[in-house]
Amino acid sequence: MILASPERIAQYTERGWWGRQTLDDLFRAAAAAHPEREAVADPPNRAAHTDGQPRRLNWGELAREVARMAALLRAQGLQRDDVVVVQLVNGVEQYVVYLAALRLGLIVSPVPVQYREHELGHVLRLTQAAAVVTSARVQRHASAAMWCELARAAPGLRVLAFGAEVPPGALALDEALAALNGPGIGEPIDGLGANDIATLCWTSGTEAAPKGVPRSHNEWLIVARSVIEAAELQPGARLLNPFPLVNMAGWSTCVAGWLCLGASVVQHHPFDIGVFLRQLREERIDYTVAPPAILNQLLKDEHLLEGIDLKRLSRIGSGSAPLSEWMVRGFAERGVQIVNYFGSNEGVSLSGSPLDIPDPALRARYFARGGVGRRFSRLSNATKVRTRLVDLESGQDIDEPGHVGEFRISGPTVFAGYWKSPELDAVAFDDQGFFRSGDLFEIAGDQGQYLHFVGRCKDIVVRGGMKISAEEIESLLLGHPEVADAAVVAVPDEAMGEKVCACLVPRPGAAPTLQSLVAYLRDERRLAVYKLPEHLMLLPALPRNPVGKILKRELRSQAAAALLFPKVSPPAHG
Repeated sequence: MILASPERIAQYTERGWWGRQTLDDLFRAAAAAHPEREAVADPPNRAAHTDGQPRRLNWGELAREVARMAALLRAQGLQRDDVVVVQLVNGVEQYVVYLAALRLGLIVSPVPVQYREHELGHVLRLTQAAAVVTSARVQRHASAAMWCELARAAPGLRVLAFGAEVPPGALALDEALAALNGPGIGEPIDGLGANDIATLCWTSGTEAAPKGVPRSHNEWLIVARSVIEAAELQPGARLLNPFPLVNMAGWSTCVAGWLCLGASVVQHHPFDIGVFLRQLREERIDYTVAPPAILNQLLKDEHLLEGIDLKRLSRIGSGSAPLSEWMVRGFAERGVQIVNYFGSNEGVSLSGSPLDIPDPALRARYFARGGVGRRFSRLSNATKVRTRLVDLESGQDIDEPGHVGEFRISGPTVFAGYWKSPELDAVAFDDQGFFRSGDLFEIAGDQGQYLHFVGRCKDIVVRGGMKISAEEIESLLLGHPEVADAAVVAVPDEAMGEKVCACLVPRPGAAPTLQSLVAYLRDERRLAVYKLPEHLMLLPALPRNPVGKILKRELRSQAAAALLFPKVSPPAHG
C-alpha cells in the first residue's frame, strides 16, 4: 500500500532523500554481513512479565526465525497490506514478528501492552485488522484471552499467541513454529518497495483518542538518519532500549536505526531502575535513552552511576519532557553528552545535539533550527525539510525571536496523512501543505539559530490574559533539590481565569512547600512573578500513558475537583 503521491515520491527520490531499499532489504544484508554478531537480547527479568526465559539471538539466528515466522504468517492466509496488530512486551519476539510481517508486505501496527478493550476496540474498528500477535500472559494480564473476546466482535480476526496455556480460539505460536517444516520464507514478495506502508503506529492519546499514523520504509529510514547523526552512533553499536517498541521513540532508533547500523539491541521492559542500571553495567552499552526524570534521579543519587563505563556510554538521548540545565551540565561534566530530542509519529524530528549545540545549558533548552534557508545544523535532514512558525491568532509567519507560534513542518520525514481519516487530515495540514504539529515554539539565539519549546497549544495557563508555558515552569521545578518529578497544569479561578498549579513528586524524605517553591523560582531562578505557582499538589507519582507522557488531563481533573491545596499570598502580579 502506497499513500505518498507520485509527485512526492518522484521529488524525494530524485533528490536522493528516499531510496529503494526496504527495511527487510537492510535486515537481510546485515544478517549476511555479520551473522555471528548479537542482534537482540531479552530483558533479564523477562520471566516476570511474560512466558519464557530470556534469550539472545545473533543476526544469523534471527534471520532463520524471521523466515520461519514469515512462513507461518503466510500459512495463516495473511496477504500483502493486511494490518497485523502486535501487542508484546519488549523482547526478541517483537523483532521476529515485525521483520517477518515486513517481508510479506503486511502492515505492522504495534500497540502498548497497557492498552485494554477500550483502546483496542478503537484500533480494530479503524484498521479492520486481519490478525493480532500477542502472548498468553503480559505480567498478570491474560492478553490472549482478552483478544479472543475482542475477536468475537471482529469476524475474521486471527489471534496468534506466544507462551504457555494459550486459550482456545488462539493459535499457539510456539507449538506452530516448532511443527513447521522447511527453512521458511527468506525473500520478500514481488513488487514490495520502499514507499509501501511498513507500520501503523498510534499517537499517544494524551488529549484525544489515539490516531493511526502510517509510515513507509522510506519515511522510517530518513528519520533514523537524524538519530544516528545526532547521537554520533557507529556501526555495530550496542543499544539499550527502555522505551516500548511501539512508536517513533523506539522504531526510529531500535528498528530503523538498528538496521542501518547492523547494531545490537538489548531490550528492557517495563522500566525498572535496578534492571536498567544492571544492563548499563553488564551489557557494554554504547547508547541508550531515558526520560528526564530518570536522568535527574541518577545525578541526585550518584552511587547509582558506579560501575557504568561512562567513556563508552558517551551519549544518552532524552526527551518527552523539558530537560533541566543542571542535569545536562552534570552529565557533561562526567563525559556523557545528553542529546535532546523532540519528535512525533507524524514526522517532527528535532535534535539538540552536541554537534550543533556544544553548550550543555543551551542544549537543555534549545533545538537546532532547520528548514529555513540558512543552515544552523550539521544534521543532513535540516536541509531536507521545510519549517515555519505561525502565529495562531494572525496566521502570519514568525521570523524573529520573542514571538510564540505553532511549529509546522513539511518534507520527507513527514507522514502522508492519518489512517483512513480524511476529516483529521483536513485540519492536520495547512493550506501550504505543512503539518500542524500542535507544538508551540519560539525562535532563539543571536542568529535565530535555535528553537525553544514553549508548550503544547493546549498546555498553556492563561492567567489574567497572560500566557504561561507549563513546560517552562516544569523545567525549573525539576532543578529544585526536593523535587523528583514535576508537572504544571491550569486550575480555574473566578478572578484571573486560570492559575498555575504545580503537581510534584517529592524526593524520598522531602516535603516541599508552596512557599519554598515560590521562593526558589522567584529568588533563585528569577521567574517572572505572574508565572509563580499559586497551588500545590503532592503526589506519589505522576500519571503517565504507556509511552511515558504525563497525562495532563488527569491532573487537571484532580486539581479542578479539589482546589484544596496549600496557598501563599504571592507577590503582586504585573
